[in-house]
Amino acid sequence: MRKPFSFCAAALWALALVVFSGCGANYSWRSNVPAAMRTVTVPTFRNESDTQEAGAIAARQVLREIQREGTFKIKAQGEAALEVQGTIVSLETGGGAFDRRAGLRISGHEIVAQANVSIIDKMNGKVLVESKLYSARTTSTSAQDGTTARRDATGRVMEDLARQIVDDLLGLNFGKEGAK
Repeated sequence: MRKPFSFCAAALWALALVVFSGCGANYSWRSNVPAAMRTVTVPTFRNESDTQEAGAIAARQVLREIQREGTFKIKAQGEAALEVQGTIVSLETGGGAFDRRAGLRISGHEIVAQANVSIIDKMNGKVLVESKLYSARTTSTSAQDGTTARRDATGRVMEDLARQIVDDLLGLNFGKEGAK
């Protein structure tokens, strides 16, 4: 009598053989970032928005994303190979969402953030990314406390910006002379 899961087990073994035999040979678990370029510093972003501490929040979220991703080590300003410099250009509240059940009271807003970011190779004195504009958006719900909702939404929108920035940092094409 045959076992009912023998086909599934055979399929899993076949898949494992395909993955480990060479079809996956072009994929690497290692980062493309050279070891010498794996230190980074992120000074507080300049803030040109009307929101207090937006630059500090953005820099904090970039540092958290760098830590979470794990390729880079965070170093002090004079010790890092790369520096991420940023300016929060705007952090604006957009149109409101209305709650019909609450007499058309505003129940939330869209928050849109824009930042210009540069990535500098401190070892070679080169600008790898010059003033690239990043944009992110989220919504805030103001069911109870609008100030708390906006603060939470600001953290989320900066988190989205941080993911974009770190993705670009990881995607830099490092050659013998640095990024291209």
